[in-house]
Amino acid sequence: MDYIIYFILTIGILVFVHEFGHFLAARICKMRTDVFAIGFGKRLFGWNKVNGFTTGDLPKDLDMQGHTDYRLSMLPLGGYVKISGMVDESFDTSFKDEEPKPYEFRAKPTYQKLFVITAGVLMNLFLTIAVFTGVNYFQGKEIIKTTKVGDIQAKSFAYDVGFRTGDKILSINNTPVNDWESVYTNLILSKDESVKKIDVIRDGQQVSLTIPQDSLNKAAQQAFFLPIGEVAPVITDVIKDSPAEDAGIEKKDMIIRIADKPINSTADVIDVISSNPDHELSMVLLRGKDTVVTAVTPSIDGRIGIGLQNAYMGPSEYKTYSLPASLSQGISDVVNYVELTYVFMERVFAGKLEVGQAFGGPIKIAQMSAESADMGLVAYLKFLAVLSLSLAILNILPFPVLDGGHFVIILIEGIMRKEIPIKIKMAIQNVGFIILLLLMAFIIYNDIINL
Repeated sequence: MDYIIYFILTIGILVFVHEFGHFLAARICKMRTDVFAIGFGKRLFGWNKVNGFTTGDLPKDLDMQGHTDYRLSMLPLGGYVKISGMVDESFDTSFKDEEPKPYEFRAKPTYQKLFVITAGVLMNLFLTIAVFTGVNYFQGKEIIKTTKVGDIQAKSFAYDVGFRTGDKILSINNTPVNDWESVYTNLILSKDESVKKIDVIRDGQQVSLTIPQDSLNKAAQQAFFLPIGEVAPVITDVIKDSPAEDAGIEKKDMIIRIADKPINSTADVIDVISSNPDHELSMVLLRGKDTVVTAVTPSIDGRIGIGLQNAYMGPSEYKTYSLPASLSQGISDVVNYVELTYVFMERVFAGKLEVGQAFGGPIKIAQMSAESADMGLVAYLKFLAVLSLSLAILNILPFPVLDGGHFVIILIEGIMRKEIPIKIKMAIQNVGFIILLLLMAFIIYNDIINL
């Protein structure tokens, strides 16, 4: 239920921001906007100035008198603004045999059409910059001052390429690293296609690892493929009527010991508990500044009913920004995300990265929305900002149905000074829509098999 709620909330916010951009630009250019819809398909309910609030579909003969119907539709997977005289996702061509009217999209000059069609992308971009700027200004940036690798599990990617628990990373391709962001940036986000050479300190001796970039490209889709060191497991959730609740365990408790064994990560917790089904285990917890001792008996399937998350406990520092510096840093963050997104897309088209690894569908968005919300408001806003930027980048691609596809058609018409026949535009829209549906089905399939 959390996934569903946060998915609807996240998509609702992003769609509203995007479509409001189109709506506002159309109004500025004095175009009529017949519909402002969140969702696709059947109209559930809505409001307009002609007949007020109503449920279900509007009467087919209703004269809107130039007003907009603001509606919520059945499928919460997007939305649209229906602009008079435009061939769009509504596939309405009732105007094709009539002369263009002054308030219609097709009657406006090319620069106004281009402004309206790109306004949604611009609004998503502005939202991303605003969130990044706000977070930088009000919270600052936490710099995690460690390069120590956390708990490496056998048969994991990190283990297979040579990392071991406790490795301290010194440099990547001869570039010194002093904090975890530098590790991540140089290891994963780097656009370099060469082999990565990593120097680490292990048991007091320097060891060099060599990892092919292709392997790192795939590993990059696993957010925690290389666990950070100096962490402790913190309880994020306690299921009602579970063994954990019976033992008095609470959210935000930090686990120190279980059955007299020191605990350093969530993997340690899972290993000890799952190995002792139906056996009472002593537990030492840190609750705020207090030490709490309790005992819990895992169920016969080796569970106690808790959610876990590794919390970083090592040294860190916060970098603060003035408002101009926050804006500058926010724009810089956006530029970096855009560059890296296109790098990943390049790798997909070059066959170096699978589509399912580079893109996520509704299920993945729902999961990440709920997980980021559990981490707090700032984490959720950052996720929302990155998703908004991704929506902007994808929408501006020159593909039929997307804003970028409309942009190309408008540009061609502007150069030719002649409107492309509506039948051709409808055919382009239909083909693009079918391809988009097939791509979405494939991405959802990948979401399901990766659950």
